[in-house]
Order: sequence, then structure tokens, then C-alpha cells
Amino acid sequence: MTERKPPGVSFESWADKQIREATERGDFKDLPGMGMPLPESGDAYDDMWWIKGKMHREGLSYLPPSLALRKQAEDALEAARRAPSEAAVRRIIEDINARITAALHRPPQGPPLRLAPYDVDAVLRDWRLTHV
Repeated sequence: MTERKPPGVSFESWADKQIREATERGDFKDLPGMGMPLPESGDAYDDMWWIKGKMHREGLSYLPPSLALRKQAEDALEAARRAPSEAAVRRIIEDINARITAALHRPPQGPPLRLAPYDVDAVLRDWRLTHV
């Protein structure tokens, strides 16, 4: 259906005509799931069901900014533990600390942040214990 609605024709009658013609051509025969009820998850109705399903099929996720920053902080601490040098540890921790500090200075979006900047020297002490 690539043609445009002609001027002067109401949308409803134009759409009805398109559906009728497609039915007559057999475009709706043998559709997967035809005549079957829509699958039910058993959960309560969710207005966002389609979006959540699409994100799941596409392998996408979304976290509120505060939860995303918590995850980034965990990942940064893990990256600092695996860093090859003290300079790399310092750079990783200072970068995440800047993001945490910026988040603490603006109103939270989502759940409370519940993070404080990391103590760079304490992280470096831990790093030195495992990289001596």
C-alpha cells in the first residue's frame, strides 16, 4: 500500500477501500497466528507492553540515570582493579568521581543515587596490593 490518499476523499472511506481491496486480493490469508488469541503473559495489564517487548527483542535496556550511574560506578571500580598502571587507576576513578559529583549537584532522576565519590588513594592502595 504505497499510494497516497486522494484529495477530497475522507480518510475513513479511503482506508476501508484499501482494506477491502487487500482482502479481495488475499493479502490477509495465511497470516501467522490468524484466528489465534493474542498471547497472554499472565501479568497485570501494562501500558508499556509493546515497548518493553520491542526493547527485549532488540536487546536494548533502559535504566533511570541514577541507576545507570550506579552501574557505571561499579564498572569503573572493576576497571580500576584491572588497570595496568597507577595513572590509569587515577584517571578511571577521577572520571567516575566527576560524574558522581555532577549527579549529586542536580536533582535526582529516578531512585536516589546513594553514591559518594571514591577515595582515589584508597583505591590505589587496594590496587597496589594486587599488583605488586
